[in-house]
Amino acid sequence: MAETTALWGGRFKEAMDEIAHRFSSSIAFDSKLWREDIQGSIAHARMLGETGIISREEAHAIVRGLEQIAGEIERGEFQFDASMEDVHLAIERRLMENIGAAGGKLHTGRSRNDQVATDERLYLKRAVPDLSETITLVMRELLRKSEAYPDAIMPGYTHLQRAQPILLAHHFLAYLEMFARDRERMEDVLRRIDRSPLGAAAFAGTSYPIDRAQAATALGFRSVLSNSIDAVSDRDYLIELSAACSIVMMHLSRMAEELVIWSTREFGFISMSDAVTTGSSIMPQKKNPDMAELIRGNVGAVYGTLVNVLTTMKALPLAYNRDMQQDKPPMFEAIETTRNSLEMMALVLRETVFHPHRMEAAVRRDYLMATELADYLARKGVPFREAHHMTGSIVAHAEELGRSLEELTLEEYRTFSSKFDADVFSYLDPRRSLEEKKSLGSTNPRMVREAMEAWRTRLY
Repeated sequence: MAETTALWGGRFKEAMDEIAHRFSSSIAFDSKLWREDIQGSIAHARMLGETGIISREEAHAIVRGLEQIAGEIERGEFQFDASMEDVHLAIERRLMENIGAAGGKLHTGRSRNDQVATDERLYLKRAVPDLSETITLVMRELLRKSEAYPDAIMPGYTHLQRAQPILLAHHFLAYLEMFARDRERMEDVLRRIDRSPLGAAAFAGTSYPIDRAQAATALGFRSVLSNSIDAVSDRDYLIELSAACSIVMMHLSRMAEELVIWSTREFGFISMSDAVTTGSSIMPQKKNPDMAELIRGNVGAVYGTLVNVLTTMKALPLAYNRDMQQDKPPMFEAIETTRNSLEMMALVLRETVFHPHRMEAAVRRDYLMATELADYLARKGVPFREAHHMTGSIVAHAEELGRSLEELTLEEYRTFSSKFDADVFSYLDPRRSLEEKKSLGSTNPRMVREAMEAWRTRLY
């Protein structure tokens, strides 16, 4: 088999056992990095030629050979298979088949250790901005929904119990703020990803007079990692990425949970289109919010990537250890699952109709104005804690009678406090409650409109 002539096999007398080869091979997942591997190798080869470590002719031959391999892979003429150890050796072996002995000089002054770290960072330099843009898609849908229902009023909840009236748009904008911070976290992660490990070699550097800065510039890195051991032996950038993706997924899951609940007959706040729902194999009447549920279900996979990489790295001595080969599946999982979930949430929002009349009815048939009633008494000079207790008693009284706060008479209110006057009923209007909010960032309609205008400027 291929391992009898492994590129690293000079000191070995026997071939690796086939079971051990299958167990240790990473080609099934690291072959996804072939573009980055060839990109890094081209930059390295050009640097070797320009520094005189190899001849310019040899460097040109290597670059042409690598470009040829890229074309072969694109066209499906060269494919990775289980006999190969990893993407790096597979491409290098193919290079030597194509251009001969000069291909064996490509690995001068580097190791697979700095090579794989470079590949990962190049991949993330492309994937993380794409992920940020996908977050922006969800943010834009949230803004569009806010603008589509600017006056819709709904119950705000704490403990999943109706609490106070708010604007639906205010609720949307809360998520928009969360996703904005998610996007900031991605941008922040990218700053630490954008540093080149190439040239650190195995971990101690190399005796060849390589130009790390030149290779880093050619690859578009902002800077080089200054310590060769650190450059190859840490994966904190993947841990940070998984953490950022986990927070994105947590926000998506909270929103998905609300959409699932709101779509029930019991709530009836929304209707999802056929494009993002499914039916039952046995119950003909069912219309299930499966896409939202799958988003919610994907959270576990992304959380798992964080625990995966943290656990892999937690006890590794410096520098490189083969355990670190296992970092790539969780890296791909975190990026791909988070991106797919964001894309689906943008679609779910787009395909969801909200029912303001159902939301407002829920506001008006419950005791959501109790806080405003307590504030009314406080404005009349009653200490707030006393007003709070008195209002609780009024709510209990209304519940016993099966009536709303609006349905109580002034005489009934005055049995609790002489501070109540006829104007109390105007304070029980939910829309007045919104207008009365004064604090910055509140659900006051004017403030919500201003927030929507500010977000439109930022997102478009």
